[in-house]
Amino acid sequence: MNDILTLRPRAEEVAGLPILRPLPAAQCRSVGPFVFFDHMLASAYPPGQGMDVRQHPHIGLSTLTYLFEGELQHKDSLGSDQRVQPGDVSWMTAGAGVAHVERTPAERVASGSRIHGLQVWLALPREEEERAPSYSHHSAASLPQQDALGVRIRLVAGSGFCLESPVPVLSPTLYADVHMEAGATLLVPTEHPQRAVYLLDGEVLLDDQPLAINTLTVLPEGVQFSLAACGSAHLVIIGGAPLDGPRRMNWNFVSSDPQRIDAARARWAAGDWPHVPGETTRIELPR
Repeated sequence: MNDILTLRPRAEEVAGLPILRPLPAAQCRSVGPFVFFDHMLASAYPPGQGMDVRQHPHIGLSTLTYLFEGELQHKDSLGSDQRVQPGDVSWMTAGAGVAHVERTPAERVASGSRIHGLQVWLALPREEEERAPSYSHHSAASLPQQDALGVRIRLVAGSGFCLESPVPVLSPTLYADVHMEAGATLLVPTEHPQRAVYLLDGEVLLDDQPLAINTLTVLPEGVQFSLAACGSAHLVIIGGAPLDGPRRMNWNFVSSDPQRIDAARARWAAGDWPHVPGETTRIELPR
């Protein structure tokens, strides 16, 4: 990565919810451990409707769900049943295999609700790909934060900006939620080799060039940049150490071993997979 790389997102839909997905892209398969980046666009559900992502499987990755608005109920094959609120981190490490469900809580379906947030996938180090699955929830109050000179930073996962998140990442990681006031500036340090900036709202200059909104801007390694807010702005910065080799991604499966992907597909198709307690429906393997 010798030059700034701009990854414009693809428009997708998940369970009726509009999504912008800049990563993975043909020009860039990963930024640090991040191999997948979904921006769940701010959306309103009328009474009687809500998100319902039925039971589905994962291997070889950790999922991180982080909401700006709304609520989700996370359930998984480990028996976890957790309400996720704005500012919380829902962290699930699939390892050798897990299934989960994400949906709008029942009372929110009855009343109508809104949702806006991000979900990212982080590939596991090769030596951790077959680890036992796990889940942890981290409340907004548990995440470290600093607020100075018109810049508020919440460290969602990993380390950076002299902060360290309690989320149990398995490789060097940076995931910062940043709010900037008009005229504020922020240096993007080089402590993590790979970094990218995603602008959610507002106008921000990267050095002297404007950032494109809802676009993942991948920065060249080893080069320090400055962000300057032209007005109130909201962005996230992700990154970390490069992956320890290429990863294959197929549907919801990530692995350094293509045969492991094939085996996972066959197991899910055959119904040979850990089950989410109380769930009777699932997403079938795409052809």
